[in-house]
Amino acid sequence: MSIQHPLAATPRPGNQFATLGGGCFWCLEAVFEEVNGVVDVESGYIGGTVQQPTYRQVCEGTTGHAEVVRIEFDPTGISYREVLEIFFTIHDPTTLNRQGNDVGTQYRSAIYLHSAEQRSVAEDVIREAQAHYRDRIVTELTDAGPYWRAEVYHQEYFRHNPDQGYCAVVVAPKVAKFRKTFAAKRRNSAGD
Repeated sequence: MSIQHPLAATPRPGNQFATLGGGCFWCLEAVFEEVNGVVDVESGYIGGTVQQPTYRQVCEGTTGHAEVVRIEFDPTGISYREVLEIFFTIHDPTTLNRQGNDVGTQYRSAIYLHSAEQRSVAEDVIREAQAHYRDRIVTELTDAGPYWRAEVYHQEYFRHNPDQGYCAVVVAPKVAKFRKTFAAKRRNSAGD
């Protein structure tokens, strides 16, 4: 969705941004590309101290950035609440600074907020989601600060590399879980 056309600094009129960190950005991007109501999604970095960080710098764990996806969505097609419900289904919000074998602060579970309304919705969704987890949800809620688009080779990664080892073992099962759990919210699903 975003290789040729990076997201603008602000969403198009009537649309909103959601910025989410839940492990490797390839996983989140692959899922949200398929969500009806999502206009665009791109991988990037947020929450750190270095301007225009590189993937290598972020992976070293010294910049403070999280790997995130920035989602532009049309709230007449999908609500912010629904975006977050998908988010909490496709990653583990109870593991601090890790998703599976991906370990480090760059893989933290985080919601970067673009408005007070988003904060209120996120707090409600976290409260409701907690009932489904034995361990405490550790997803951080932080106001969205400077965001940096990841390198072009990270954009649409799963779509172009589905047979790559990490994609086949880690990303594909998350996409399959989304497709099964949220079939009605998938682009081009029956009834769209």
